[in-house]
Amino acid sequence: MSEEIARVGDVELAYETFGDPARPAMLLVMGLATQMLGWRAPFCEQLADRGFHVIRYDNRDVGRSTKFSSHRPPTAAQLLRRDASAAAYTLADMADDGVGLLDCLGIECANVVGASMGGMIAQTIAFRHRERVLSLASIMSNTGARWSGQPSLGMYSVLLKRAPRDREGFIEHQMGVFARTGSPGFPRDEDDLREMAAASFDRGYDPASAGRQLAAIIASGDRTAELAEIRVPTVVIHGTKDRLVAPSGGRATAKAIPGARLVTIDGMGHDLPRGAWPQIVAAIAENATRAGAPVRAA
Repeated sequence: MSEEIARVGDVELAYETFGDPARPAMLLVMGLATQMLGWRAPFCEQLADRGFHVIRYDNRDVGRSTKFSSHRPPTAAQLLRRDASAAAYTLADMADDGVGLLDCLGIECANVVGASMGGMIAQTIAFRHRERVLSLASIMSNTGARWSGQPSLGMYSVLLKRAPRDREGFIEHQMGVFARTGSPGFPRDEDDLREMAAASFDRGYDPASAGRQLAAIIASGDRTAELAEIRVPTVVIHGTKDRLVAPSGGRATAKAIPGARLVTIDGMGHDLPRGAWPQIVAAIAENATRAGAPVRAA
């Protein structure tokens, strides 16, 4: 279906669905400063073909969802100091957004899948709204602990540097980010990445949104104790070559959640390379079967 807008409290969320609404719902939550386009449409269609009603959406502060431009963005110094007071909102607020979207769609429960910051949000949904989650898939994420799943030193410039305001500058900046954070073990589709960067700029770009979302992560702290309360089937997926969220973050997440299964993908960095889709889609779908979802074979 075409994009729609849902009103969730004081926030508007842009979303799109794939597959039969009668099938079990699957909510896809994307990462830091990344629009729902990060869940590529063919990826969503593969999940829909497995028997899910797939929902992707723009988190608050990106794409066509509500921007928080009236809030002063955190400074680099505040982010490096991990100053929680700089945050305009938290991961809990973003988790409530996702559940509010389910409410708007009349969906009682969903399989929740998150990537990077989206994994943090998905985890938060799972312990904050337990009755709404059928299964959890946390991809290339961490627990919020200070000593696991942290970026390599060379990646801090990726997190802290703002992209240019002009379209071409933004696209080239994004291509540089993809080159530094992507998967060395898989081919990179340069044309597809450039197309996604251009579409993201055209849909709605605020150069300060990354800082505000990063501040939300910092303000939310360590989730390890809350993760121990999760009781739904969980799969943790992480690449062996992730430099932005170190693989120790995936291991810590799987250790923190009772019964979680850890799936490592050799050569995958901090992205969702097309060559890894079969492994990722299979892991998500198989985990959902543990929740009783009648998943179709690939």
